[in-house]
Amino acid sequence: MSDIIHLLPDSVANQIAAGEVIQRPASVIKELVENAVDADAKEIHVLVTDAGKTSIQVIDNGKGMSETDARLAFERHATSKIREASDLFALHTMGFRGEALASIAAVAEVELKTRLAAEDLGTRLVLSGSRVESQEVVSCPQGSNFTVKNLFFNVPARRKFLKTNSTELSNILTEFERIVLVHPDIAFYLYSNDAELFNLPVMPLRQRIMSVFGKKLNQQLLTVEVDTTLIKISGFIAKPETSRKKGAHQYFFVNGRYMRHPYFHKAVMGAYEHLIPVGEQISYFIYFEVDPANIDVNIHPTKTEIKFENEQGIWQILSAAVKETLGKFNAVPSIDFDAADMPDIPVFNQERTATPPKLHYSSDFNPFKPSSGGGQGYSRPKTDWEGLYAGLEKSSRMNEVPEPEIIGSLDESDEGAGQVVSHNEPSLLNHESAAASHVQYLQFKGRFILTSVKSGLMIIDQHRAHVRVLFDRYIEQIRSGQGASQGVLFPDIIQFPPSEVAILEGVLGDLSSIGFELTSLGGGSYAINGVPAGIEGLDSVTLVRNMVHTAMEKGNDVREEVQTRLALTLARAAAIVYGQVLTTDEMSNLIGQLFVSPSPNYTPDGQLILSTIKEEEIEKMFAK
Repeated sequence: MSDIIHLLPDSVANQIAAGEVIQRPASVIKELVENAVDADAKEIHVLVTDAGKTSIQVIDNGKGMSETDARLAFERHATSKIREASDLFALHTMGFRGEALASIAAVAEVELKTRLAAEDLGTRLVLSGSRVESQEVVSCPQGSNFTVKNLFFNVPARRKFLKTNSTELSNILTEFERIVLVHPDIAFYLYSNDAELFNLPVMPLRQRIMSVFGKKLNQQLLTVEVDTTLIKISGFIAKPETSRKKGAHQYFFVNGRYMRHPYFHKAVMGAYEHLIPVGEQISYFIYFEVDPANIDVNIHPTKTEIKFENEQGIWQILSAAVKETLGKFNAVPSIDFDAADMPDIPVFNQERTATPPKLHYSSDFNPFKPSSGGGQGYSRPKTDWEGLYAGLEKSSRMNEVPEPEIIGSLDESDEGAGQVVSHNEPSLLNHESAAASHVQYLQFKGRFILTSVKSGLMIIDQHRAHVRVLFDRYIEQIRSGQGASQGVLFPDIIQFPPSEVAILEGVLGDLSSIGFELTSLGGGSYAINGVPAGIEGLDSVTLVRNMVHTAMEKGNDVREEVQTRLALTLARAAAIVYGQVLTTDEMSNLIGQLFVSPSPNYTPDGQLILSTIKEEEIEKMFAK
């Protein structure tokens, strides 16, 4: 029997490794910029074309490489960061695997120009699909200049699954932000299609955060600082009043490396319990400094998952530090009494016995003695109280709410039973409703609408019903591009960081079709000059921001799905809220529009809108 096991060629092995390390253009930028940081660069330029699909260039002024090192750097497991396994537990560099450059070269065309500070000339190296095509001596500045073109040119399946340019650019900006937030001592510059997106000179950490996310954040941050033998924690947390449902900036860094850690996230959010509404998030930028021997970063190729030796102890320290900061800056609400509105209270003397307040009265006052004009006493006013009271009584009777008629009084013999409450609209499939002329509506606890139908008692969730109605309207407007816009007298200004601007530009056409009119003011600022007709009074800034964050979180590239989420976000914001009292006509109109919908049973996200209690079930409840 012949042997069947054989070694894979290096080119195939490199492509397999690239599948883990290089997932998209953002992965290339992450690896190259981290290498530049490890090379002690003080200035790093990143240039991308077509969101990195066409070209990625990373230029640094770091140490550079010799001719031999430049050639060896593209071999698998070639690194200057570690020499033995024990070095993994004393890491002070971003990279250490020696896989990044080999993985990039395996799936792209790469050009490297590099020079050491002590050398007069540098090296130019050209690779394509892991094959070295040329190597020559060139004149170039100190440091390294990587150019990566045609990413995944030899792996068409991987290139096919890349997202749209706006989504890929957003991912690039996200990775870029994670690096610049932890290295304020390095100058970073980012360009997309020759347009400058970031210009970040060396600056203090707090100012670096402001430069990335906007100056408005400066008024929202509280400083966290704690130093123990186990760990040192520093950074910033946001005030409770700045909480939001989406779009909070949440970052953990350990020893200069970004990480995800749901366990520590719960420690931070737990400190805000009862301070922010349930389901909302808070922004934070928290930096850990810990002995490298007490953490393990060699868990995943992306190096964003980190294992701590004493997670429970760090959790307690982190939770206590956040709570202390909130208390120190009076973020915890306290009961404040207005002295002017306080009632008189007894005054205690030295023996702690209450001294009653002094009363001043006139001995001539008699409340039961009619006054003849001069003395004090009670005199009946000349107002005709009986007539006035009679008028009030009459008005009260006019405003009385009549006794509600018994719901469910319609039976099979009622004329029009099972018809839709609307004017000549299609009937509701698989549901019975009462005729408009016979239907009686009752609102229950400001949330449900009750009405009788042929088979029993129908209960309708008023908020969800309105969401369904508005969604159908907005989605039709978006797809037809005929959404009515209402101009505003004083435009609202909304600020987006670069990572969110890329997403906004991708959905700007859909927002316009709904009725939003946004004008770019430059620097990530936009003026909201118009809003969809019918949502006047809503917070347009929060509404637009939530729609952008929804598109960012889902990462959709299918236009129809993006449109659906935009319409749903707008419908939820504009729908009537729970507790809103509705008139009979309002309830009738709402239910009539609901029954015209092609999907009246459920909201667009699958929540139940209405349910019917059968007449037989009601009779069983009251059976003798």
